Amino acid sequence: MSHILVTGGAGFIGANFVLAWLSDKSADGIVNVDKLTYAGNRKTLAAVEGDSRYVFSHTDICDQPALDALFAAYKPRAVVHFAAESHVDRSIHGPAEFIQTNIVGTFTLLEAARAYWGVLSETDKAAFRFLHVSTDEVFGSLGPTDPQFSESTPYAPNSPYSASKAASDHLVRSYHHTYGLPVLTTNCSNNYGPYHFPEKLIPLMIANALGGKDLPIYGDGLNVRDWLYVGDHCSAIREVLARGRLGETYNVGGWNEKTNLEVVHTLCGLLDELHPKATGSYRDQIAFVKDRPGHDRRYAIDARKLERELGWKPAETFETGLRKTVQWYLSNQAWVRDVMSGEYRNWVAKQYVA
Repeated sequence: MSHILVTGGAGFIGANFVLAWLSDKSADGIVNVDKLTYAGNRKTLAAVEGDSRYVFSHTDICDQPALDALFAAYKPRAVVHFAAESHVDRSIHGPAEFIQTNIVGTFTLLEAARAYWGVLSETDKAAFRFLHVSTDEVFGSLGPTDPQFSESTPYAPNSPYSASKAASDHLVRSYHHTYGLPVLTTNCSNNYGPYHFPEKLIPLMIANALGGKDLPIYGDGLNVRDWLYVGDHCSAIREVLARGRLGETYNVGGWNEKTNLEVVHTLCGLLDELHPKATGSYRDQIAFVKDRPGHDRRYAIDARKLERELGWKPAETFETGLRKTVQWYLSNQAWVRDVMSGEYRNWVAKQYVA
């Protein structure tokens, strides 16, 4: 059986990718490599645990002997690299893990992939792909009237998280230009959707709203992000993996620039409709809190290259995607309760202070 190797496949975007990929009964198998940190959740993948095409390996991407063994055993035709520490707030409080996973881990994975690829037949070498999933945060912050990030925007990361992802992007690029490794890179905007760990804005607001807690918004709430439904992101990755030009980067965006306050107001409106309170609106729970250090003001993605070259466009608008997301969380409260661990509650108490 042909396989692809997916790193971080028990995390938010990775798990959605694995589930969507294996929903196609003719698709290749997946070897899911995940360290299972606080944000990795195997229960998210319960639907595919019994699928003969699915293999889970509890492995740290910094462990090259373990990676070498997986490459030798399963002979993947591609690597899709999601594994990363990804929460900006956590990178401010503890940057060391971000350096280790995002930089050292990516380097170790590249070394394992290069060693494996280097001894393949010429046909298999030509078919192999290494797709690195990155973020728009590597480009820094935009002013209100600045043009959107394009693939040629200079890197200007402003947090330990985005700096570590920028470093990983440069490593991937260098392995193509130095060694010829057939790489592809995607830089995406803010994802949202099912199975999102509730430390990020949208799932945190849903959980707090339903729990009768404050909805904490940093600063004035006018920081702007481009929002991308996770299902659309996964479809874009599949297109880039199949048909992207080697060595190229592709921006993946949803064409949905929204302030954080707009996002929370829209979310509250959906909850008022789908799960109304006994009295009042969920908007009554909004509370503005001290801004985080180095908070980028605006991100915006220009995804025209992806549309022009590969014909990809997002299927969801922000309104349709957010409605699907809210409906999923309302229907899957057991999943939410399962991930709301003591560590998570301690984190929220420490991070969101008035």
